[in-house]
Amino acid sequence: MINENSIILAAEKETGRTEDFSDGVFAVAITLLVLEVLNVPHAPEGRPFSAGELATALGHNWTVYVTFLISFSTILIMWMNHHAMFKLVQKTDGVFMFANGFLLLLVTLVPFPTQLLGEYLAAPAAVTAAAVYAGLFVFISLAYIGLWWAAALRRNLLRPDVTATQIQQRTRANMVGLPAYLVAFACAFWSPFLSVAICSVLWIFWAFTSSRL
Repeated sequence: MINENSIILAAEKETGRTEDFSDGVFAVAITLLVLEVLNVPHAPEGRPFSAGELATALGHNWTVYVTFLISFSTILIMWMNHHAMFKLVQKTDGVFMFANGFLLLLVTLVPFPTQLLGEYLAAPAAVTAAAVYAGLFVFISLAYIGLWWAAALRRNLLRPDVTATQIQQRTRANMVGLPAYLVAFACAFWSPFLSVAICSVLWIFWAFTSSRL
């Protein structure tokens, strides 16, 4: 006969598998970010770079380094928030797993707009690149809200010791990101650099708040 302890252990194992899979996807997203965004400058065909020319070429790629740092930090903070959320979750169901899968899909897309922004931030097409970049994080914010909603709406997936205060704190924290990224998306059409700056400030904000949830 299956006792209560066996049920709890089975639930924890199921949640652990989902979190392990999610951790792997976050790791893949960071790996793709490194492989696709960071590129070594190449000298014109037929002759090598001089020391000065290589330094100049590296300097011209400053937008790539900035956007890489922002995206790497953002993925890291998203992983930390995802981990913190799963500490409150004891069980999973179909809706929760689909919501988690949708979030992971969006996370794996982060390298593409990062590469786009790194290539075009200092070019006339910066408006489009910044809008695509900030727009993706609008959808990621919605995905986080949906994932938490799937877990906390009826409390049936949360651990029994999770308090109403913890639920409210997590809900408020998730809701901060959406309007902020919407502002960043709107600013992209006026000032791409301001849009990127807002995205930078947001990951710093999440870095401080994630440890308190």
